[in-house]
Amino acid sequence: MERLKLNYPVFGTSAAIIIAFVALGVLAPERAARAFGLLQSEVLRGFGWFYILAVAIFLVAMLAVGFSRFGRLRLGPDDAEPDFPYLTWIAMLFAAGMGIGLMFFAVGEPMTHFASPPEAPPRSIAAQREAMLVTFFHWGIHAWAIYAVVGLSLAYFGYRYNLPLTIRSGLYPFLKDRINGWIGHAVDIFAIVGTVFGIATSLGFGVLQINSGLEYLVGLPVSPTMQVGLIALITAIATLSVVTGLDRGVRRLSELNLILAVLLMLFVLLAGPTSLLLKTFVQNIGLYLDKFLLKTFNIYAYEPRSWIDSWTLFYWAWWISWSPFVGMFIARISRGRTVREFVVAVLFIPVGFTFLWMTVFGNAAIHIDTQVAGGELAKAVAADMSVALFRFLEYLPLSAITSTIAVALVSVFFITSSDSGSLVVDTIAAGGETETWAPQRVFWCVLEGVVAAVLLLAGGLSALQTVTIASALPFAFVMLALCWGLYRGMQADLASTTSAPPSAAAAAIGLPWQRRLGLMLRTPRENDVRRFMAEIARPALQSVADELARRGRAARIETDEESGAVSLVAPAEGVRDFIYGIAAARRRLPVFSTLDAARDQSRFEARTFFSDGRRGYDVMGLSRDELIADILAQIERYQAQLAAPGAALYASAPEHSG
Repeated sequence: MERLKLNYPVFGTSAAIIIAFVALGVLAPERAARAFGLLQSEVLRGFGWFYILAVAIFLVAMLAVGFSRFGRLRLGPDDAEPDFPYLTWIAMLFAAGMGIGLMFFAVGEPMTHFASPPEAPPRSIAAQREAMLVTFFHWGIHAWAIYAVVGLSLAYFGYRYNLPLTIRSGLYPFLKDRINGWIGHAVDIFAIVGTVFGIATSLGFGVLQINSGLEYLVGLPVSPTMQVGLIALITAIATLSVVTGLDRGVRRLSELNLILAVLLMLFVLLAGPTSLLLKTFVQNIGLYLDKFLLKTFNIYAYEPRSWIDSWTLFYWAWWISWSPFVGMFIARISRGRTVREFVVAVLFIPVGFTFLWMTVFGNAAIHIDTQVAGGELAKAVAADMSVALFRFLEYLPLSAITSTIAVALVSVFFITSSDSGSLVVDTIAAGGETETWAPQRVFWCVLEGVVAAVLLLAGGLSALQTVTIASALPFAFVMLALCWGLYRGMQADLASTTSAPPSAAAAAIGLPWQRRLGLMLRTPRENDVRRFMAEIARPALQSVADELARRGRAARIETDEESGAVSLVAPAEGVRDFIYGIAAARRRLPVFSTLDAARDQSRFEARTFFSDGRRGYDVMGLSRDELIADILAQIERYQAQLAAPGAALYASAPEHSG
C-alpha cells in the first residue's frame, strides 16, 4: 500500500477544526444557527473595515509589482520558457474565471440590486446603473487581485526558489527556516480551513441552483433533504474521479462546460435585446472606472447600512477563502511567465469576460423585468435567488433546452470544483506534494461535501456566508504577509539578477586591469572552452566539493553528458540547492559588412549558471585559484540570500512528518 504523504500537524489540526464545525451543525443545528449569526455580526462589526482595507492593499500591491522594476522578474529561472503558448495560457486563465458563482449570481445579483439598491430609488434608471456598477465591483479586478496575491506567491517561491508549493513558502524571505515550524503550520492550517469553507460555500450555492432547476424541469421538490441527496450524489461522482483516475475525462468535461457556457451567453445575447446589451456593456465599464476609487474604500462609515455586510464584505471574504484554490491553479499554469505578464493577464483577462457575462445576463434580466414581465421576475428573485436564472430563461426562446443546459453546467462546475478543490487542499496538507495517495484526496472531497450539506441544514445561505466571512479573517492577515514576502524576495532577487559582463568574475576577484582587458579582447574557440572545462573548471569545482565534504557538508559534482556542462551541487532541504555550474556557450559577435556576415563570427564562452535563475557570466581564462575564489563569492551570496545570519552553507533541514 502506498504510504501516506502528510504534514501531520497541518492535516490533523485543520481537519479537527472543520470537523468540530460539522459536529456542531449536526448535533445542535438550532444552536449552530444562532452561533453562526453571532459570529458573523461580531466579525463584521469588528473587522469589516479591515476586509475593505486589506483588499485595497492587495490590489495596490499587485499593480505595484507588476508595473515596477519587479515586473521583469520571471516565475522560474531567468532563462525559463513558459510551459504553455501564450494563447493557450490566456484560454486557461479565461477558464479559471468560470464557475458556480457566475451561474448563480449572473441574474440574481443585478436583479436584487435593481429591486433594492444601496443608494438609488428602487426600480429606477439610477437603480439599473447602480445594480450593474455594484455587480461589476464585486466581480471585478478586486477579486482577481486577491487571487493574484496567492497565485504569484506560490509561483514565485515555488518556481524561482524551489520551495514547496504551499502557502507558507511565501513567508520565507523574512521567516527563513521558521516556515517549517509552528508559524508555517498555522499559515497552512488557515489556508486549508478557509479553502474548505470557501469551496463548501460554492457547492452550497450550486446545489440550491441545481435543485431549483430540477424542480423547474421535472418537478423535483425543493427541500433540504433533496439538496443533501444532490450533494451526496455529485460528491460521489467527484470522488469516483479521484479514485479511478478519471481526471482526464473530468478535465475534458470541464472544457466542454466552458464551451457550453460561452454558447449559452451568446444565445442570451442574440435572443435578448442585443443592441441594448452591447451599449450597456460599454457604459457599465465607464461607470465602473468612474466610481472605482470610491467603491474601493467605501464602507458606509457615515451612513451605516447592513447591505454591505451581506454583499461586499461577504464577497471579499469569499474571494479570500477561495484564493488558495484559484491561486494554486493559476500558479501551476504560469511557470516561465514574467511577473508583469502574470499580473496583467490575471487582473484583466478574466475580468473582461466576467463583465461581458454579467452584462448579458444582468441587463437582459432587468430589461425583461421592466419591459415584459412587469416586475414578476424581480419578485421571483427576491423570494428565492436560486431560481433567478431559470425564471429569466422562461422569457427567452427554447427555455426548456437552455434550462437543461444550465443545470448541466452547474452540475459539472460542482464536480470539477469538488475534485480540483480536494487536490489543492491535499497538496497544502501534504506539505506541497502533488502526487499523493488517492484516499487522501477522497477524504477532503467527502469532507467538502459534508460541510456544504451541514451548513445548508444549519442555516442555509446565511450559514454559508457566516463561515466564509469568519474563516477568511485569519487568512487575510496571512495574505498581507505574502505581499510583504513577495516584496522582500523580489527585492533580493533583483539585486542579484543584473547581467554581468564577460569579465565580471575577473573584476570581482581583483585581477589586474591589463589581464581583464586581455580576457575581453580574446575570442576563444570551441576547443579552447573544452580544454578549459576539462583542465580548469572541473578540477576547481571538485576541489571545493571535496573541501565541503571534509567539513561535513554534502556536495557533489554533476555532469550533463549531452551539453558537457559541469556543476557543483550542495543539496538543501526546503530551499533551493546551491548550484555553481559552468557550461559551454556560443555568442554571435556583431558584424558590420556582408563579408563578415558570411563568416562564422562567434565567441565561445564558459558561462556560469546558478539555481536562482540569474544570468551567468563568462569565466573563460581564469586560473584554477581564481575560479575557486569566484565559487566562494557565490557561496557567500547564496548564504546572504537564503540563510539567516551565521547559518551554514545551506539552511538547516526542516523536519518532515509522514
